[in-house]
Amino acid sequence: MQPAHLHVGTFTRSVLIDLARSTGRLAAAGLAVTETSVVSSPAQFRSLADGEYDVVLTSPDNVIAYRFLSANPLGENLPVQILAGIDRALGLSLCVAPSVESLGSVRGKIVGVDVPQSGFAFVAFALLERAGLAPGDYVLESLGSTPRRADALIAEECLATVLNAGNELRAQGRGCHLVSGVTDLGPYLGTVVAALETDDPAVTATRLRFVDVLLGVSADILAGRWESQVVESAMRLLDLDEGEARAHRACLLDPATGLIPDGIVDAAALGTLIDLRRTYRPTDELDTVTAGWPDMVHERAREHVSDSHA
Repeated sequence: MQPAHLHVGTFTRSVLIDLARSTGRLAAAGLAVTETSVVSSPAQFRSLADGEYDVVLTSPDNVIAYRFLSANPLGENLPVQILAGIDRALGLSLCVAPSVESLGSVRGKIVGVDVPQSGFAFVAFALLERAGLAPGDYVLESLGSTPRRADALIAEECLATVLNAGNELRAQGRGCHLVSGVTDLGPYLGTVVAALETDDPAVTATRLRFVDVLLGVSADILAGRWESQVVESAMRLLDLDEGEARAHRACLLDPATGLIPDGIVDAAALGTLIDLRRTYRPTDELDTVTAGWPDMVHERAREHVSDSHA
């Protein structure tokens, strides 16, 4: 029987997908996966809407924006659904360029974001504000995906941005400085598996097999297995040296920043995302999100959280 093919759009190359492939987990699940790096969140969701991607690894804030909010970058709402939570942002941090000795020198200069109305941008705004720089004290520039922003920061094309998933370690290794992390803002959900809703049970089953493979790999990593394979994958995919790759593995293992082995999307972490939107992109439509976010989460991923929503 031919394996079912999934085309997956990601921002940063996924160590989980790489290990799922190299260990035979994908093949054993009857899956063939093509991973494509996206240039920005609007491009990712345009491709998802156009059927170019079957599944995306993305920020849950993107799911909120494209499902519920009329002012999203595409100007249309999509029936996008979270199938599983994957991680708690993998070291998402406010980072500054090598020449920046204090955040005061960022005043009036460029801060890089994916797009200004994205979840990671709101994290940047909040962490900058905690450090004394309010929105309007700096110039925003849309620089696209996290790896692209890391390159821009290293080259000092921007003086500050938020980076994660090994990109913060790569930037730090090239002279950039980490200022503060998203954990300062509360519990956070970094990456989810998401897809457009479907009534086709075969399509749903294929997607959920993919989710199960990723969660199985996550559980094995958290159990201490495949240490050398994780380090090798991080070095190869993320352009890290061995020390940086080991630091990335430690981030994966950290319960505050790392992998979510059961895939459950918790209300507290989503609450942080919604609160950030209320602060930096207020709209009455967020009331709909607060009341209806469980509808955007597949029933398997919202198990045990319905009571906290009620």
